[in-house]
Amino acid sequence: MALSKTILRAFFLIFLLLSLFGCYGHGDVRVLRLAHVLPVDHPVHKGMEYLAKRVDELSGGKLRIKIYPGGQLGSERECLESLQIGSLDMTKVNSAVVENFVPSVAVLSLPYLFSSTEHRWKVFNGEIGKQMLQDGEPFWLHGLCFYETGTRNFYLTKVPVYKPEDLRGLKIRVMRSHWSIESVKALGASVTPIAFGELYAALAAGVVDGAENNIPTFYQSRHWEICKYFVLDGHTAPSDMLLISTHTWKRLSDQEKDWLMKATKESVDYQRKLWYSAENTYLDIMKKGGVQVIQPDTLAFKEKVKPLYEKLKQSHNFLYPLVEKIKQADFGN
Repeated sequence: MALSKTILRAFFLIFLLLSLFGCYGHGDVRVLRLAHVLPVDHPVHKGMEYLAKRVDELSGGKLRIKIYPGGQLGSERECLESLQIGSLDMTKVNSAVVENFVPSVAVLSLPYLFSSTEHRWKVFNGEIGKQMLQDGEPFWLHGLCFYETGTRNFYLTKVPVYKPEDLRGLKIRVMRSHWSIESVKALGASVTPIAFGELYAALAAGVVDGAENNIPTFYQSRHWEICKYFVLDGHTAPSDMLLISTHTWKRLSDQEKDWLMKATKESVDYQRKLWYSAENTYLDIMKKGGVQVIQPDTLAFKEKVKPLYEKLKQSHNFLYPLVEKIKQADFGN
């Protein structure tokens, strides 16, 4: 028994040492571990595969990224916590999860924050986006980039939704994000937070009447097999974020940082093209599979969420000045 405890303690110390180093090398090669929860056929995963390929090419094999997809190393929250203690180097996490660690990121979960895709990327690529990526530094989370994840839209099992009033009384699954929950409530639905992995069964059993997500996730999760109404209302647009542990970032040389940032920028451009292509492809497949795709007049939806912004303003919530800056960015100010 004593020997077993000694062996276990030795393994623990080895793991702890690896965790403290954050990234490990083979000779002159540094390998960064990147974990996320997406399947390997997802456009964002493919974007990160491209990132790993370009890092290898730019560094001549001296810097590499090993990807662990599909939740192999834990949930999104667990991956962020691993970055904070330095036991994982990099992760891709939705901003709705990041907001629980970095308060300013919560602004991305507000409804109809952006007027268009162009407006959104103007913000991400501008000073506001750069600052948001830096805001995680006090929490040992160094932001590298935003990836395209489109907008979140409602999908239903039994009834179509053409206007906000149609959501009244419907139980809708929403992410465990304060402002995501408040946004869907403002639109009139009854909110039911459920783990994503349990959602397919919940939809099939009628525990919830529907959910909300982007087009590729709706398709790849096979929720379209159960939900025959997909509403392109685009109520929120929380983005995927690529982050690196500050512990790891500080250990990288200037040259390694340069390779990583150049490859990251290229991967964003590559991933966005994949995303827009995937949206069109999956929509076409779903329509042929019997899903009714509804394009509602979003003006009624936008009117419905105005009190949420007024409440933010009146309560002097710290997010409201950031909302104003984001709106101004749409007009080039």
